[in-house]
Amino acid sequence: MLYTDWEKIDVDMADVSKVNGDVLERDRQYVWHPYSAMGKDDPVFAVESAEGVRIKLVDGRELIDGMSSWWCTIHGYNHPVLNAAVETQLAKMSHVMFGGLTHEPAVRLAQKLVEITPEPLQTVFFSDSGSVAVEVAMKMAIQYWNVKDLPARQHFLTIRSGYHGDTFAAMSVCDPVTGMHTLFSDILTPQYFVDSPDCDFGQPCAGSDMAQMNSCLQKNNQKIAAVILEPVVQGAGGMRFYSADYLKQVRQLCNEYGVLLIVDEIATGFGRTGKLFACEHAKISPDIMCVGKALTGGYMTLAATLTTAAVSETISSGDPGIFMHGPTFMANPLACSAALASIGLLLSSPWQQAVDKIEKVLLDGLAACREKPGVVDVRVLGAIGVVELDHAVNMRTISEKFVAEGVWVRPFGRLIYLMPPYVINEGDLRVLTAAVVSIVNDLSV
Repeated sequence: MLYTDWEKIDVDMADVSKVNGDVLERDRQYVWHPYSAMGKDDPVFAVESAEGVRIKLVDGRELIDGMSSWWCTIHGYNHPVLNAAVETQLAKMSHVMFGGLTHEPAVRLAQKLVEITPEPLQTVFFSDSGSVAVEVAMKMAIQYWNVKDLPARQHFLTIRSGYHGDTFAAMSVCDPVTGMHTLFSDILTPQYFVDSPDCDFGQPCAGSDMAQMNSCLQKNNQKIAAVILEPVVQGAGGMRFYSADYLKQVRQLCNEYGVLLIVDEIATGFGRTGKLFACEHAKISPDIMCVGKALTGGYMTLAATLTTAAVSETISSGDPGIFMHGPTFMANPLACSAALASIGLLLSSPWQQAVDKIEKVLLDGLAACREKPGVVDVRVLGAIGVVELDHAVNMRTISEKFVAEGVWVRPFGRLIYLMPPYVINEGDLRVLTAAVVSIVNDLSV
């Protein structure tokens, strides 16, 4: 055995845990957080543990989680079923390369994803983040058309107010303004954008609602590999809800003009909107689908890109005869095992009733914000509640205010929103909505 002094290693790790008290000081010195600046005294809160829907800070305070840790911990934290799945797999192997090797958790997960997603999605390519899943989808579309001897189809069409990730191809199809990537605009591949639909969720779309999408496809379809959309709910680009009828008509237009359709279900998949996948609201199936976030219940980073046999067989039949992508941690066994357990837990639970109850409480609890000065809109769909303001929030002060209220809510831009775990009870959810109402009231004074 190469490493023999296990007791010494255990003691060393225990000693590290004893100095946890200065974690914030060391964090400020060494750690760069997402969308933050080094050297700034921005509020960061050190977490000691998490259980159920509560996050416990090292200073002893407990916060009710309204974010599901960026929308992924749908079952809450420290769930015994998910813990057991990871522990069981860990005893077998934590990782093995996926090039030339395979393993049961990956095969079972791919089969399960095909079973629960809309037909005719048939093949699964695993990756390790949502952004990469989008990159994979875009590369699939480009390779597909190259094999079809239509190499000019290198570009993508999307709607404004969208967000698809922070890597370069993904950034190129994010909204150039609200997508947070204006700084990189000169280096990003130019794509086609049309206005996001005005037809609200639950409403039909008229011909005028589809005019821009139809016109762009009519003029440019020979250059467009695929239309890419977040189905029904646009996430970090604006938290907008739009008509399922719009998505249905986009599917029809893609068929008419011979363009692929990619749906980005990374934020909406696994029940968040009240359907298992948001494209089910429109009763359509895409040619390519991206999933991530809640895929593992928030336990491990994992994403997947699903496509039809027509796409995968076309790519595999032409030059170079392989799909040109391969992440190192693709189909990590621990992550696949967590995902299988999470999907099993979701499907065996009354998740639809839970999401429906969350929707009702959010509608009721956030209603008081509608009449507040500075509030543009209050909207709810499934387990998503959004208060849109007419001005951007001060991230430094608002985070501290929410923590003082005993909740973890992290707004962005002009949006204060809740996307809680599905296991939250009504009492905790009403504490979250009351905190939002209180903070919005303070902002309007």
